[in-house]
Amino acid sequence: MATASYVVALGSNRRGRHGGPHAEIAAALAAIGGVIAVSPIVSTPPLGPSIRRFANAAALIASDEAPPALLTRLKAIEQAFGRRRGRRWGARVIDLDIILWSGGAWADTRLIVPHRAFRERGFVLDPLGTIVPDWRDPVTGLTVRQLMHRRHAVDRRARDA
Repeated sequence: MATASYVVALGSNRRGRHGGPHAEIAAALAAIGGVIAVSPIVSTPPLGPSIRRFANAAALIASDEAPPALLTRLKAIEQAFGRRRGRRWGARVIDLDIILWSGGAWADTRLIVPHRAFRERGFVLDPLGTIVPDWRDPVTGLTVRQLMHRRHAVDRRARDA
């Protein structure tokens, strides 16, 4: 496969062998390799049952791997970092998700790109907006910047209600 660009979301809210969540994200970026750009790390409140705040970031990477091969490698990195499968939205040393791909959309039994929920998640959109604001969602045709503005408008309406 020719070199493709991917946007990978990174999250951590548990100390691991590399240190705290920020250190786990930095170590994961080194393990992934091919990093072209990385967002600042932001602190976000947890979703679901976890009580610890998350450190979240996004990275634009270059890879010769097809989406399923990259997914397999990302899951191996998670496992090597001590990620245990279990409770959804629970505490985790590292979480690595493929959000967007320069090839557009991809779907098979293990992977859907773009990530199904990224449009509704500020903790994904805000970091994405710092590195790829003009990338288009292949499903909606909207840019990351437009998706961010929509998400922020929903948040404002919810606060004002």
